[in-house]
Amino acid sequence: MIIVQLFFSFLKIGFFSFGGGYVMIPLIKEKIITDKGWLSSSEFIDVIAIAEMTPGPIAINSATFVGYQVAGLSGAISSTLGVITPSVILILISAKFLLKYYQKPYVKNFFQGVRPAIIGLVLSAGIIIGRSAIIDFKGLIIASIVFFVMVFKKPNPIMMIMVSAIIGIIVY
Repeated sequence: MIIVQLFFSFLKIGFFSFGGGYVMIPLIKEKIITDKGWLSSSEFIDVIAIAEMTPGPIAINSATFVGYQVAGLSGAISSTLGVITPSVILILISAKFLLKYYQKPYVKNFFQGVRPAIIGLVLSAGIIIGRSAIIDFKGLIIASIVFFVMVFKKPNPIMMIMVSAIIGIIVY
């Protein structure tokens, strides 16, 4: 049954994605496009764009949108529950652990080792999305401008998405 498959696919993604929603993107892409064939690459990019534009965490939004695309409202609910269940379990367990052991050297060392890995995973997600989203020179120019404006001017990301959408309407 597709609802159960969606739940367990996103449960697995939730358990093996440490570092947030952007880290989940490569796993979601592999599971949804490569393994299951539920969406095409272009549909997946659209889902990520919508998940980014809507309020809330990108991981939950993308799970919800993928579930909806694949199996309607019940798919959205199933995927969302699947992706949040590991976080709820891990937060409950780790909150007690961290309060007791946070100052211990091995816990501090754990976080020192995980931080660079998270950066690598986020960069990997950016490259994966970029390969599919930037389809021509105009897209590369838009992406480059947005990147530099975000890094050096730090505007509101929603404003940048809206401006980029308007530019896309005009240019394309």
